[in-house]
Amino acid sequence: MSGKKILLKQANVITEEGVLLQDRDIAVADGMIQKIGDGGTILEADYDQVVDCAALYVTPGLPNLHCHCAMNIFKGIAEDVDADAWFNERIWPYESKLTSDDVYTGTKLGIAEMLNCGVTVFADHYFEEESVLRAVLETGIRVDLAPTVFGSAPDFEDRLEEVSAFCERDRGTSGRVSLRMGPHAPYTCPPDTLKKIVRRAEELDLGLHLHVSETSEQVRQSRELYGKTPFAMAAEAGVFGRNVLVAHGLWIEEEDFPYLGEETWFAFCPKTYMKFSMGTGLAFRERKRLRYSFGTDGAASSNTLNPCEQARCFAQAGKFGEGDPCDYETHEVWKALMNGHNAFSFHSGRIEAGYAADLAIWDLKKPNTWPVYDPVTAILYSSEPSNVAYTMVDGVFLKEQGRLTLDMDALLSEGAAVQKEIVRRGKGQAKVYY
Repeated sequence: MSGKKILLKQANVITEEGVLLQDRDIAVADGMIQKIGDGGTILEADYDQVVDCAALYVTPGLPNLHCHCAMNIFKGIAEDVDADAWFNERIWPYESKLTSDDVYTGTKLGIAEMLNCGVTVFADHYFEEESVLRAVLETGIRVDLAPTVFGSAPDFEDRLEEVSAFCERDRGTSGRVSLRMGPHAPYTCPPDTLKKIVRRAEELDLGLHLHVSETSEQVRQSRELYGKTPFAMAAEAGVFGRNVLVAHGLWIEEEDFPYLGEETWFAFCPKTYMKFSMGTGLAFRERKRLRYSFGTDGAASSNTLNPCEQARCFAQAGKFGEGDPCDYETHEVWKALMNGHNAFSFHSGRIEAGYAADLAIWDLKKPNTWPVYDPVTAILYSSEPSNVAYTMVDGVFLKEQGRLTLDMDALLSEGAAVQKEIVRRGKGQAKVYY
């Protein structure tokens, strides 16, 4: 947290509901939004830094509800394949040889991309969690971190203890960090192991983050093996009795809706669905019955870590797939995007006094977004990362005047070195099978 007091002067504010409030002063101190006043009413002399936002738009920062951040190191390594080949022939064999340093570098690359896009908080699901945490603490972003546990892996019991010890030890490390348990999925965590993970989450008072019913084939196989859907499997293990992030849930069935709890959140990642021809599933048509927002998945499948782009693809795929251009209305999609903040415990996502100073500041006076009739439409459908002039997390600018505060030359060189090493090492043997 920075001790610097910052005044965002005469800003055009876009709320989490998509409402435009013009000419507002926003005072930031101690990582929080301290007060908001009419433009020009808060004294500049009381602040260490004043940013003229008269031509800019201030929104809550973007949340990323599901990510495998370190997989930025694999961006483009597994293209033009189906999900089976993606997992079994490409990603899991390469992942089996990743080192903790590889994960650290990949995570920093992913964080840099997200900060560039205006992301202030992300929910991560990966292994080598110590390296992920290190990257988060160094870069200044917020994370809801779920270390991945494969219930079908031969070292499951040891891994469960390792993750539990990590969560107990590091849960109070920073106010920018929240932890939860990360069982991979019902198809990689058989019933007994999934129940053990849920019990451990209950003992440690932690939430859960897992993949459920990503594809219609997963649902078919689950019915064949167990006589029930993946959601039913998760429900029997007690998953929905806690705060849970459901990655995808694309092929939820009508019979699954009663299983969902009051703190069940869906993270839709439509770029992945389109990439793998996964279809739209019932989740699209029945989205209004779900608490949902958007994730980016990992860059090895989704290629970019921009939740705004995912929201755009979601609306476009929904309109196209369902044949209704009037559905997926712009402000509904914006509210869904902002809704991701409510799945976290950081008290972020609103531009109000007392909320976390986690903000994105947009310059829409650029060829791709100008002229602006509706700034929400401009951001959702036309913006690029270059439109994000500032990204603030916990009251600190991590992107300022269009430039990241990270040493990008060093980070890009580090990424190139890891890429060469991944190619040199080649593939290993995966511990699990998709």
